[in-house]
Amino acid sequence: MTDTGNPRNTKSGPSRMAEGIALQRFAESSLPEDERIFFDPYAIRFLDPVMLTWAKEHPAEAQALAAEWEQKMPGWGNAIRARVRYFDDLVNREAGAGPEQLVILGAGYDTRAYRLGGLKDLKVYEVDRPETLAVKTGIITKIFGSLPGHVAYVPATLGSDCIHEDLSRAGYSEKKKTLFLLEGLVMYMSRDAVVDLLAFIRKHSRPGSRIIFDCVPDFMISGAIDREGSGNIRNYTQAVGEPLCFGLPEGESGSFLEEQGYCDVTVITGEDFKRLYLSGKNAGRPVSCLMSLVSGIVPGPASPDRAGGWS
Repeated sequence: MTDTGNPRNTKSGPSRMAEGIALQRFAESSLPEDERIFFDPYAIRFLDPVMLTWAKEHPAEAQALAAEWEQKMPGWGNAIRARVRYFDDLVNREAGAGPEQLVILGAGYDTRAYRLGGLKDLKVYEVDRPETLAVKTGIITKIFGSLPGHVAYVPATLGSDCIHEDLSRAGYSEKKKTLFLLEGLVMYMSRDAVVDLLAFIRKHSRPGSRIIFDCVPDFMISGAIDREGSGNIRNYTQAVGEPLCFGLPEGESGSFLEEQGYCDVTVITGEDFKRLYLSGKNAGRPVSCLMSLVSGIVPGPASPDRAGGWS
């Protein structure tokens, strides 16, 4: 594996991790209809055609490689896929409940703006490094013939002080109720950058706006504990040039978001993934409990703000 660009830091080049997540979406979408938990018809377009050809010509070797990765990182792929489904469900649910904007921070090769019908009438802002967005917009243009009018592509360095200006130039309004998606993002940022990003969202969005992100336990960063293949996950992210940087003590992800001034905080765990999506025919699929999702609401004028009195 070669060291390639990380859209969360200063390295150049499109994100290798974005392609890895697209591979997970493609693999899930390739399952029988009564087994897959979501369907993404566009994921395949973001994968290396050389890799796809090799897998088609060498199915036994491809299966063996997938089994090897599952052994090294048990249930991690299913956690990623369940995360995709939960984010999909949240977007579909929120799209009918009043948000006027969707902001996807660290958008990578996210395809929700193109495959979820409820987003066709919603303005979507996809924010990521220029190199990753350049690859993405080229592929999207090939798929649809042109870039969809309801999507704005915002080249920006996450964690930069200019992100508000970048979004505003693209048309973002902090007076509109907004849904913010941070999928596969904060674990690759420094703690200070995460805190600053959460503060930016809270200060520059309308009360009632919602945020959701996924996180990992802090021992995955330090290596203090090796559980469920956490060491292999950490080593892999380092090898592709996008190392894990931020984690939270187990059981404290909800309180962390509350401390940043958000209210109505909800935490979704690996056990919740199993209950929600991996029952019936999928009951035997292992799901890593290393990943959790955290969602919260930007408080209104009379909402308690644990980060600083009342906002």
